[in-house]
Amino acid sequence: MAADPYSILGVARSASEKEVKSAYRKLAKELHPDHNKDNPKASERFAEVTNAYDLLSDKDKRAKFDRGEIDADGNPTMPFGGGGGFGGSGFSGGGHRGFRHEGGFEGGEGPDLSDLFEGIFGGRAGAGAGAGMGGGGGFSGFGGGRRPPPPKGANVAYRLQVPFVEAATRASQRITLSSGSTIELKLPAGVENGQQMRLAGKGEAGPGGPGDAIITIEIGPHPFFVRDGDNIRLDLPVTLDEAVNGAKVKVPTVDGAVMLTVAPGSSSGRTLRLKGKGFSRKEGERGDQLVTLQIDLPADDADLKARLEGWTDSRNPRARLGL
Repeated sequence: MAADPYSILGVARSASEKEVKSAYRKLAKELHPDHNKDNPKASERFAEVTNAYDLLSDKDKRAKFDRGEIDADGNPTMPFGGGGGFGGSGFSGGGHRGFRHEGGFEGGEGPDLSDLFEGIFGGRAGAGAGAGMGGGGGFSGFGGGRRPPPPKGANVAYRLQVPFVEAATRASQRITLSSGSTIELKLPAGVENGQQMRLAGKGEAGPGGPGDAIITIEIGPHPFFVRDGDNIRLDLPVTLDEAVNGAKVKVPTVDGAVMLTVAPGSSSGRTLRLKGKGFSRKEGERGDQLVTLQIDLPADDADLKARLEGWTDSRNPRARLGL
């Protein structure tokens, strides 16, 4: 059985995800095989801290370990369970899952550690890690006779077309999987066009369990709303008398129509703000709706011409343009 992962990383059991990650980065930089080519013990220690980080960076596995349901190798803590006690296979039950690259681990998919190694070794995770590991699918200190866990099933890709308004309001989406089952999908805060969502265990079946469903979100266009970051823009036509005299006008939003006050003497191009009527931000709050007034004159209105007869505007509205 592996040593306690908290002790291996040198963190308290109450350590936050950030503290766990920071401790791993420090140890990985110190023990990486690239920096210890003549020290096989460093490679073994590197494998040990990587396995500890694998467990503690997975919220579900960390919780099970804290409750005593699995050991430090990720194996169930049962009297006759797959904790490495039969057949010499210490990898059963998900222990020592590695990151995939040529010549390195050949285990399950595990957590994506590429961001850590890029920050530590300048993007050389594949080359550096592979240089310190045996070609038999694991670290040289682990022994070459252990089999990797069986592969998972294939991932399945989906495209989910979401109407503009439903994306802005994060309305639940229904999607039918290749298995024929239908699920309700909650859109993430700050959802973007082209963003991908992963549904664990919703892919094809495999010897090591099912793969995942990878859903690409496509947000449809809207006839008059335009997205601008977390905000939504709208050009709102108003009549001449509404602009001159002021008025309360009805304005469409993704949440339904609301009343907007147009101040007397408003010009075309003036932008008014409706708070909280935009897209959700990643932290949960919503952007705004920016309403730009556009004075809409009738094409040929005899009454309007008669009312304006003899009146001219003596201002030069193009003075700021140097004209």
